[in-house]
Amino acid sequence: MKLFVVFTFLFLTLPSGVGSAQDDAATPPVADESAAAAENPATSPSKEAPTETDAAAPDMAAKAKDLAAQTEAKVGELAGTIDQNETAKQAAEGLLGPIYNIAEKLSFSSFHWLAFGLMSAGVVSFALQLVLGKLVVLFKGSINVREILSDAIGLVISLVGLVLTTQAATENSTFTHSPAAVLSAAAVGAVLGIMLYRWGQAQEVSAVAGQRAKSPSKPL
Repeated sequence: MKLFVVFTFLFLTLPSGVGSAQDDAATPPVADESAAAAENPATSPSKEAPTETDAAAPDMAAKAKDLAAQTEAKVGELAGTIDQNETAKQAAEGLLGPIYNIAEKLSFSSFHWLAFGLMSAGVVSFALQLVLGKLVVLFKGSINVREILSDAIGLVISLVGLVLTTQAATENSTFTHSPAAVLSAAAVGAVLGIMLYRWGQAQEVSAVAGQRAKSPSKPL
């Protein structure tokens, strides 16, 4: 009877012990794999080695900054040298002297009214010429890049002139203190600008028609 009990106990406990030993043997060593990945980061799938492009980008940016700083330093040094040169000072005074004399003689409200109107006319004329004038010429089947560039330069010059004229009028006359003078000059400038725009548009359309008349017709 005792032998039967012993055999029964062994029969019940032996399979569970064997199964647990087999499971422990089949389980992969997680700690070992983590340690191996830490020792060799190149084999880790989550990390990528830096490429040559990524490494060269900071170098190019640093070189561009250094070049810009060197250029600015050289330009500043050259400007300082020219400012200290007596010949350059005399040349600048020779250019600005007559302009100052004319500006002093023309520092009255009527002149600033006229200058403001002319600059306004230039802004209106070149702005319309760039937008509407070029659209009309484009519908005619022609476009000229040089004329676009010329009109753009004229618009920039007119804008700068309008700003400088307003600044000079504010400092040297009572033109800007009179709303009637400012509004009347702007109105006259707008009307004159529209007239100049129409004249410029007619000239461009005539040029396009002349080019078509001179070009030989293609045989059918």
